Amino acid sequence: MAIRRSPLRRSVLRRSAALAAATTAALVLTACGGGADSASPSRSAHSGHGATADAATPSTGRTGHNAQDVTFAQQMIPHHRQAVAMADLAPTRARSQQVKDLAAQIRKAQDPEIATMTGWLQAWGARVPESDASGTAGMPGMDHSGHPGSGHSAASMPAMPGMMSDADMSGLEKMSGDVFDRAFLRMMIDHHEGALDMARTEQAKGAYGPATALAKSIAASQSAEIAGMRKMLGER
Repeated sequence: MAIRRSPLRRSVLRRSAALAAATTAALVLTACGGGADSASPSRSAHSGHGATADAATPSTGRTGHNAQDVTFAQQMIPHHRQAVAMADLAPTRARSQQVKDLAAQIRKAQDPEIATMTGWLQAWGARVPESDASGTAGMPGMDHSGHPGSGHSAASMPAMPGMMSDADMSGLEKMSGDVFDRAFLRMMIDHHEGALDMARTEQAKGAYGPATALAKSIAASQSAEIAGMRKMLGER
């Protein structure tokens, strides 16, 4: 026998079905929303990785420079130029082949270093020291090539250790033979020792990687040359 439902009972059943459907839809939407939210940490983690990668990027410390780097280049350039000027005297004045060979070695090493440091100063927009024929740049131990707009006056440039005076250079030019050899070696030892002081300061206070590396190279090579020159002079 067929069961007949009253209109009231049919209305209650329809409302129950509608409520169940709404609840199911809400659960589905929540699940989808949860999926979107669960993906967010992944995106955040990715963004965080990007930030970490940026932070891990090498700083400009190696490519940046400071005032010490500028001073090192501005002082070492005329210092090297004078050493080269001294070395240029050896081929026609020295008697010892060892002295001639040393002079050639000094020129071969220091000419490219002058070019390198000149390039740094130009790139930094800093003054490149001028030179004169003697390599002394005017006054003993000091470069007086400052010019307007350079940011460094001639009088503000500190003395460079180991530099020969104009009188020293003139005296060396007048020598020859054994006298020249001994004077050249003694003067070059003093000159190199001045360069060592400058190189050590750059290593301690410089910020530009290539400049501190050059300073380290200068310290090593010129220390070895000093030892060789002392041996030539019969000294320990």
